[in-house]
Amino acid sequence: MSIRVGTSSWNYPTGKGTWNGVFYPARRPRGFDELRYYAEHFDIVEVNSTFYRMPDPGLVDKWVSRTPADFQFAIKLFQKFTHPDMYLARAGVKDWSLSLGDVDAFRAGVAPLVDAGRMAALLVQFPSSFHADAPMREYLSWVLEAFAGYPLAVELRHRSWFAPGAETSARLASGRAGLVIADDPERTSEVVSLNFPETTSEVVYVRMHGRNADAWWSHEQAEDRYNYLYSPAELEPFAVAAAEAAQTGRKVMAFMNNHFSAKAVANAAVLRSQLGQNVPGLYEREMVNRYPDLEGIVTTSGLPL
Repeated sequence: MSIRVGTSSWNYPTGKGTWNGVFYPARRPRGFDELRYYAEHFDIVEVNSTFYRMPDPGLVDKWVSRTPADFQFAIKLFQKFTHPDMYLARAGVKDWSLSLGDVDAFRAGVAPLVDAGRMAALLVQFPSSFHADAPMREYLSWVLEAFAGYPLAVELRHRSWFAPGAETSARLASGRAGLVIADDPERTSEVVSLNFPETTSEVVYVRMHGRNADAWWSHEQAEDRYNYLYSPAELEPFAVAAAEAAQTGRKVMAFMNNHFSAKAVANAAVLRSQLGQNVPGLYEREMVNRYPDLEGIVTTSGLPL
């Protein structure tokens, strides 16, 4: 079976939910490399930094050199393609326009991963405001065509994409793209009941954002909405469904995005254990103290913080 489990990003250095002193050691040796350390524990990561800026091929090439040969990266598409309002606000420009030059720039940025056989998927994440009206359906097809050749996973949030007549499945299939299976406070029951439906995509892509309903739309800090720890019982249906999907020959990748205080790391380790996978790497004792479900699953460094 081909199932990879990881987290959404590996770098959370600030805020109440920092990973420093929890997953990453509080006392770091000189030259400590977070990505290298992360890759000792997991074999895949979802990269969020490419959502905020075009990938730089020099930096991407360094990701390749800092990780083992079998380590994989799922790359989130640059926000200019999916979140024009957010892009305009950050870029400080007034006009939103896309060109094949933008497509070429993104492709050039991730080329080191593609050339090394290290790119697991391209994540195309649309916001809740992206409705399934005629122009947006055509735009989705344009994006899928522009990035043809990559394993594609599309996250659609607005319910109009799943209404009768939306033809979403057919549109994704024509672009050889899979629909992201996303778990959050608004879609929990739907996701579990879907049980990873059959698609024409070679990739089954799962994103688990947590179920912190109280802070999902109302919060002091953005990180607060991801302050949620899945119980083993909540993870078990995903482990079962992932195993069933993998038995069909498809590649399954699951990413924990409940990143507050490294809860994503804890849940990813538990999910790997439920899948019968080895849970490698040394974990700080603080991780097990905070998340007792890791006891007996992970190996601790035994060193005090």
